Amino acid sequence: MAKILVVDDAAFMRMMLKDILTKGGHEVVGEAENGLVAVEKFNQLRPDLVTMDITMPEMEGIEALKLIKSQNPSAKVIMCSAMGQQHMVVQAIQAGARDFIVKPFQSERVLESISKAIN
Repeated sequence: MAKILVVDDAAFMRMMLKDILTKGGHEVVGEAENGLVAVEKFNQLRPDLVTMDITMPEMEGIEALKLIKSQNPSAKVIMCSAMGQQHMVVQAIQAGARDFIVKPFQSERVLESISKAIN
């Protein structure tokens, strides 16, 4: 079981992910609607893992990922992207993301990615 911070600008997406994660036995310790809030909450909550949307207002997911990794190199972050954002996924992996999951979310894929990242 992991303590997870869910980051997405769409409340509906956060709710969907939260549902998948809690049913999978994980604990969602916080939510953030953009990269700025995500970095702040990461430092407060110290989650085991972060699921991070790529396209968000205020601060993009990749920028937030880089900031989190610069402050905490062992941070585990999984990026979430819509179809057609492959070039951004490559950037995210280069910036230190453990994996990426494609929207719309598939429960098995999300849980598999989480367990790979935390083990």
